[in-house]
Amino acid sequence: MSETPRPQAPARVSVVVIAYNDAAHVGDAVRSALAQGEAVGEVVVVDDASGDTTPEVLAGFADEPRVRPVIRRENSGGCGTPRNDGVDAAVHPYVLFLDSDDLLLPGAVDGLLAVATEQRADVVAGVCVRRELPEGRETVWAPTLYDVSQGATLPGTVLDGVEKHPEFVLDTLSVNKLYRRDFLDRHAIRFPDGAFHYEDFVFSARVQAAAPRLAVTDVPVYVWHVRRQAATLSISLRRASLANWEHRIAAHAAVVDVFRTAGRPALAQAAQTKFLDYDLPMYLRELPQRTAAYRADWWTVTRAHLAGFEAAAVADAQAPSRWLHAALTALPAVPGGAELTRFVELAAPRPRLVPPYPSAEDGTPVLAAAPADVPLEGLAALAPAELPVAVDGSVTVGASTRLTLTVHDLYGRVAALGPVAVRVVFTERVSADELTADTPLLPMAEGWTATVSLPTAKLLRAGRLAAWSLRAELRYADGSTGNAEVRAPQGFAGRRGMVLGRLGRVLLVQVVASARRGLVLRFAGGAVGARQVMSGRFKRLFAMR
Repeated sequence: MSETPRPQAPARVSVVVIAYNDAAHVGDAVRSALAQGEAVGEVVVVDDASGDTTPEVLAGFADEPRVRPVIRRENSGGCGTPRNDGVDAAVHPYVLFLDSDDLLLPGAVDGLLAVATEQRADVVAGVCVRRELPEGRETVWAPTLYDVSQGATLPGTVLDGVEKHPEFVLDTLSVNKLYRRDFLDRHAIRFPDGAFHYEDFVFSARVQAAAPRLAVTDVPVYVWHVRRQAATLSISLRRASLANWEHRIAAHAAVVDVFRTAGRPALAQAAQTKFLDYDLPMYLRELPQRTAAYRADWWTVTRAHLAGFEAAAVADAQAPSRWLHAALTALPAVPGGAELTRFVELAAPRPRLVPPYPSAEDGTPVLAAAPADVPLEGLAALAPAELPVAVDGSVTVGASTRLTLTVHDLYGRVAALGPVAVRVVFTERVSADELTADTPLLPMAEGWTATVSLPTAKLLRAGRLAAWSLRAELRYADGSTGNAEVRAPQGFAGRRGMVLGRLGRVLLVQVVASARRGLVLRFAGGAVGARQVMSGRFKRLFAMR
């Protein structure tokens, strides 16, 4: 490994950029760091032995004295070693990490540095935005921690250690934070070296275990680019590989060990609860897309990992996660068919229990059929907003889009609340636009039904595909409410076709089920849609995520 000489500069921020075979993006990352202004004293770019033109791109910054290439002669196999090299090479009091395919937002460094100085903080955490490409849809990472509009309360606070806020273990990112370099050095905090994936998890645990003075801010800091159609997927997107899940489990086990070794048992327990509520459902709901061999091996690996979880960690998890944990530990082999689908839908971001609703011989509601009889412990105590209610939807499209809902009773819990009305929320996935429709709920033989209609023209977006997900907000007799993702019913098969809208306008329509069986409506209209059909691109258009 070789590096350019270290410059001498006033106390400022060292931005550590890591790159490997990313000539297409690394230049933009470096420029986003330089654009932060004088607060950035250097941009240390660690090239992890790239075989493409990344070195040539970095050479193009030769006239910029703040850019310091660090060239590794041998690839490390992961992201941890080059980040460690960057920290070791840094000369300024503060360090900020940046991946070569991401960007720093304007004003990020000034905002973080101002908070760090004012609060005498060891670490300042800001907002990371996940941007889906090429669509451009943006969401806030860990919204329960950072998005005030969704109820986050930590922004604007300063924590002396995170043990009083163990929910902070959810934030496993290293890139949305500014670190005092002497804090990292004093506690010997570095990333795992070599081909260790999910290295952020362990680094973040080491930071949290050292009880930093941590300032949380709503300063927008980082753009995390999610390129699902890239030729080489990022590690977090390689979930089709069993090795990816095994790497994630290994990282989680290392996190728990970090907390236990540091004498932070409450954080170790919180990390296990986080695994049940976040990591486990994310992979479980994708099982139907995997091969039978993958599913069988995944089930075996996961059961072995869950066997070591503390009872208190399981008890602190959300009810659906507790039920899934019970099913995984009770069933020695992965279930098939409807049983697996039932688990998958319970693992959805808005969990739901779908019919049929089996019971044990004594009448106790159960998740899995005999002989396992996994009880749904705590179901009776759930608040209306927590109930995993299942709402089916069927759609017809013409000049108007008509949605018919079926609300299923849930072991009598819905009936006891007396559902009276529903608001359907249509959310466009790229723009996040919302349209709503309200209607009463009418009783039927085994639940309740409702129908809403919207002019189809309202669901079109000029010049592009519009994709809408659907949510049902249920209102009960006592004024309480609950939310459910509208699902594609059992046996649903996607439909696509052309319909005529008003004035003979051609509409391309697809009604599909997402991987977790959520109902999705996709529309393209007018000349743009017609050209796509004529050019044979219709199928590819609607295959986009």
